[in-house]
Amino acid sequence: MHPNRPPPFHQRFHSENLGQSALRPICIICFCFLAFAVLIFTLTTTSHSETPFPYSSFTHITSFLASSSPSSSKSIVQPATDAIMQEASLPDYSNTTLDPSPDISLPSDQECDLNSPINCANPEVYHILIKATIEAFPDVHFHRFGKPVVGDDNGRSCDMAWRYRPKTAKRPGIFKDYRRFDVSRSATCVYLVSKIGEYHTGLNARKKKTNMTMNEANKQDSFQSEYQLESRFKSGKYLVYLGGGDRCKGMNHYLWSLFCSLGEARFLNRTLVMDLSLCLSSMYSSWKQNEEGKDFRFYFDFEQLRASASVIDQHQFWTNWELWRKKNKLNVRLVEDYRITPSKLSRVKDALILRKFGNVEPDNYWYRVCQRESKSLIRRPWHLLKKSPRLKDIALAIASKLDWDFDVVLVLRPYKDDLLETLREKIQDGRNVYIATDESDTAVFGPLKDRYIIHFLDDFKELWGEKTEWFVETKHLNNGITVEFDGYMRKEVNTEVFLIGKRQIKWE
Repeated sequence: MHPNRPPPFHQRFHSENLGQSALRPICIICFCFLAFAVLIFTLTTTSHSETPFPYSSFTHITSFLASSSPSSSKSIVQPATDAIMQEASLPDYSNTTLDPSPDISLPSDQECDLNSPINCANPEVYHILIKATIEAFPDVHFHRFGKPVVGDDNGRSCDMAWRYRPKTAKRPGIFKDYRRFDVSRSATCVYLVSKIGEYHTGLNARKKKTNMTMNEANKQDSFQSEYQLESRFKSGKYLVYLGGGDRCKGMNHYLWSLFCSLGEARFLNRTLVMDLSLCLSSMYSSWKQNEEGKDFRFYFDFEQLRASASVIDQHQFWTNWELWRKKNKLNVRLVEDYRITPSKLSRVKDALILRKFGNVEPDNYWYRVCQRESKSLIRRPWHLLKKSPRLKDIALAIASKLDWDFDVVLVLRPYKDDLLETLREKIQDGRNVYIATDESDTAVFGPLKDRYIIHFLDDFKELWGEKTEWFVETKHLNNGITVEFDGYMRKEVNTEVFLIGKRQIKWE
């Protein structure tokens, strides 16, 4: 018989073929019965379930998640990248877009109490806050919205955070904002947004910050046993720079030397011991004198530097060193000549290399270590240095107050009178123009006001006033002592605003 030909009909019911013949129809009948039972169960459950949203609300949410801008084929809210998703602390609403439907009311008037507090967790409230935000800031790409939370104690406001990017931004990066929304109900229970607060007014929606002094930060690993901390410390290799003539020099000089030391530490695969106490040069001081006792974190992001490079605070290091040095027989290699190159120290096994600089300038500058034959070995990791997030927030607040639509002119002293003629060729009349300058007498820019709307840093003094995050956090870092908004802070903010502006003109 042919192998693929079925057996004759009279042979199909022989004992050897009966199992195969009976199994197929039995399987088909069982499958049909199972499918029918699942269908009956689904219909019964659906008819008796208490769905959390009525059909009308479900329709709104569906269209809310799927609609796009009526003026563009692209989504109003642009999706964020995976890296941004991981960095942000907000919930993921990356593909959220706006439903262009009219204001939404509750399912029935009986369920609405006009005198009750606004429930900020209500999806209807969330929807209307997003709608109001997108309509209020048409020049912004929104990447993500956080869930609204209660605003003030009167129950009539909600705070909401979001991540965004200005459409005209020239620099890469995603920014964050959180604002307070005044919410009310009409007589027909329609939610209305009557006011949107200024930049960073929705404090309850921001990510909670841990404002710690350095001593408090050093205790954050207290849950670990002393043995674990000691074991980790004694297995490390460290590099320290002491003394030298770099102190109280200009900030560019200080950074040039600091990043030489950081470059050598990376070359030697060692942890750099950093002194976070700075001396601010008189060129940045309102007193025209050098100022000791400034904190590195006033100006730069030490937490970000510590996360991306192997550095440790000097105070924490010496405390641990004195505690465990003798017990673990940790040795020190003292180096007093900057001409001893990093390559010669690469084979040193001692726990600590201590470079000590003398009193004779310029041979006692730290950056001398990275000169001559070491220049090709040491790479200064400039990409690791970021401005203080507190100062960057001030710059972003200024840009927000100017609706992200402004031009910037960087003017360094001495001021030249022909600036107006230059700007006339490059900037249209009536534009918002931010003057980033170290000129203390802003009256010299008076002629520009006839053609432009002029702004200076001091026009935004409220951004570093007593009730601001900058004031509170810097005071906390400074052990309860008020911090002056000094000349170098002004320079950093002006630089950030300059980089955000639509047109950037340098006048030197």
